[in-house]
Amino acid sequence: MAKDSLKLGKEWFESRGWKAFPFQLEAWHAYLDGQSGLVNAPTGSGKTYSLMMAVMLEFIRDNPDWQTKRNNGLQAIWITPIRALSKEIELSANRLIQGLGLPWKVGVRSGDTSVKERARQKEKPPELLITTPESMHLLLASKGYPEFFQTLKVVIADEWHELMGSKRGVQVELALSRLKSIVPELKVWGISATIGNMDEALHALLGNYYHEKRFTIVKADIEKVIEVVSVMPDSLDRMPWAGHLGILLLQKVVDIVRASNTTLIFTNTRSFAEIWYQKMLDVAPELSGVIAMHHGSISQELRNWVEEQLHEGKLKAVVCTSSLDLGVDFRPVETVVQIGGPKGIARFLQRAGRSGHQPGATSRIHFVPTHALELMEAAAIREAIDKRIVEDRYPYVRSFDVLMQYLTTLAVSDGFKPEEIYPEIVKTFSFSTMTEDEWHWLLNFITTGGDSLQAYDEYRKVIIQNGVYRVENRTIAMRHRLSIGTIVSDSSLHIRFVSGKYLGTIEEYFISRLNPGDVFWFAGRNLELVRIKDMEVQVRKSNKKSGLVPSWQGGRMPLSSQMSELIRNKIDEVVQGREKDEELKFLQPLFELQRDRSHLPGKKEFLIEYFQSDEGYHLLMYPFEGRFVHEGIAALVAYRIAQIQPITFSIAMNDYGFELLSDQPIPIEEAVETDVLGEDNLLKDIQASINSTEMARRKFRDISAISGLVFKGFPGKPVKDRHLQSSSQLFFNVFNDYEAHNLLLRQAFDEVMDFQLEEARLRKALKRIAQQKIVITRPVKPTPFAFPIMVDRLREKLTTEKIEDRIRKMVVQYAE
Repeated sequence: MAKDSLKLGKEWFESRGWKAFPFQLEAWHAYLDGQSGLVNAPTGSGKTYSLMMAVMLEFIRDNPDWQTKRNNGLQAIWITPIRALSKEIELSANRLIQGLGLPWKVGVRSGDTSVKERARQKEKPPELLITTPESMHLLLASKGYPEFFQTLKVVIADEWHELMGSKRGVQVELALSRLKSIVPELKVWGISATIGNMDEALHALLGNYYHEKRFTIVKADIEKVIEVVSVMPDSLDRMPWAGHLGILLLQKVVDIVRASNTTLIFTNTRSFAEIWYQKMLDVAPELSGVIAMHHGSISQELRNWVEEQLHEGKLKAVVCTSSLDLGVDFRPVETVVQIGGPKGIARFLQRAGRSGHQPGATSRIHFVPTHALELMEAAAIREAIDKRIVEDRYPYVRSFDVLMQYLTTLAVSDGFKPEEIYPEIVKTFSFSTMTEDEWHWLLNFITTGGDSLQAYDEYRKVIIQNGVYRVENRTIAMRHRLSIGTIVSDSSLHIRFVSGKYLGTIEEYFISRLNPGDVFWFAGRNLELVRIKDMEVQVRKSNKKSGLVPSWQGGRMPLSSQMSELIRNKIDEVVQGREKDEELKFLQPLFELQRDRSHLPGKKEFLIEYFQSDEGYHLLMYPFEGRFVHEGIAALVAYRIAQIQPITFSIAMNDYGFELLSDQPIPIEEAVETDVLGEDNLLKDIQASINSTEMARRKFRDISAISGLVFKGFPGKPVKDRHLQSSSQLFFNVFNDYEAHNLLLRQAFDEVMDFQLEEARLRKALKRIAQQKIVITRPVKPTPFAFPIMVDRLREKLTTEKIEDRIRKMVVQYAE
């Protein structure tokens, strides 16, 4: 029967004029053989059908009456990281169901699904349920959930690389640990387009299955042709600085849009998306009505409209952020434009894949630098594509805030017995190292509030009845269901026209700085603030051309380690006179000026620049390791120099290097001789050099929200940001002073080291520097490498109007 069902699959492909790729056939065979696994294939190559077809063919094989068999219960769960993908997967599934003549129903459950539809799904489950990690946990929070899942055959995690690199991946691992007990023969599959550490990704997804079950990695042998076209300025500014160049290339981007049917213009931040949308309309007013914007803060209704118009080929261009990064198939898209350095290879490939989103089609992406040095990133990306280099994604481990939320989820539904749940949890990748002592601490915390909070009844959320841990209090249960999830952002206020139409959300910290009458840009509109009432921003349209650009926290992404290494290689090619890339040749005058004023470091050299200006004494170092690592190294170097001689610094950094600025001379030679960049006592010196307690305190705000220590509010009535901050700080201070062994507190410090300062990568960078020859130069004027870092420091102090004037004066002062 397996052969007959496979034949059906091939026939359906042929009926559409397709031919199944070898990787699709391999996935069908492995799946029908009862294996779990991971499908790895380029964007737009048919990954979805490699598993969706297999799921349906298995049902056909195992049920002779499959053509008439209805209401079969839940057969497959398809987990997706973004709601926009749900619609795409639903369309593909229904197309296949109709083509095969299978009487299946497809359901979508996400934050947008109505209460009525959720109830219908619970009563009569669809055979295929497309959902998100958060909605999966909401299902586990409902009474009698094991009965709902008992017919399940497979869980498929789409875009697994994206989920794995966040706490949402931990949510998936925990949900799977429960489902594997309910359905011992459950199959688990992942789909991934771009990831370097494939084995680790599979291990994180499968947990104990990795050791106990048969599994396979299905890798597509498909060469995806990606063409990277750099958009070069007409002339080269030898004093580059971040932000100015992109808008200077605006006309060239408009020309690209005019020459294509449909173009996606990716920016790295929502603020940039707002700016580019407005500027493009200024230059090309004829685009009005056929250009749109898409980012995560715009209302779901507006985003759905944009996606539909894209599908139907009615839009000429869409300015977007990572909200359109993932697998959505917009076939009319011919061209992709990336504004600013992508900072990572996988992200760039994902975006490139939005064009030519069909098997065999070429993906063309135009790269628009926002300052000249970013052109090195284009050359690095091209080499990465040639050598098939992609970043690793590191799974989160020991995320006790997510585990605490999960335990409360189980307690809210049918309750749980620790002796049953503990073996499930330690079989996950994330919690495989959890000890029994840590487990008992968690149980104690959710039932008593732990050592510090046991005097307060509100933290005794879970009670124990006959060995079963339950939540009996209805208010606690309702609040918990509203809080399920790991995506934590700053408090957002809803934006509405005075007439009532909802536009999206804006962060409290931005809007709180505005007064009624002020104009700001949002969702492609010029809006005048009328009033803020009940956590709602009421606005009206404004005819003013200028407006403030909203800013969102956490917009800047650091260079990945693979990109860092490729950029260092590209500079070395220039040093050796072996550069072939057009971008590097274009940058020759800038490299020549760097050589003339200071030094151009080869791969075996580490450059330090030291000079004096009207501002003071500048010390610059260039590890080319990304912003986060530079933040750690800069603080470390500043601390170690201050041990030699009491001295105060201001610190600035970008992805290429960092600057220490002081009003007194810096003993740089003595510092280098005393191994200021050495690894000895690294952890101790890092903790002394940065305010790790303050950084951990900021991390703890998110941890306390995820774990349920603080409640973020009801829909439409969120708790104010400052109240959340003060509540979480209070907990942090109490735990820090009286309960140092608190797992949530320890997690906050671990996350600072692992994710904010990237300690492992920092250590690796210092190891590399120890093998390099240190070159100290004393330029008379700032160099092309130094200038953009100095500009970034000024940005922190000056307003937009002042910064433009100040930088132009600096360019004139230092260019010659």
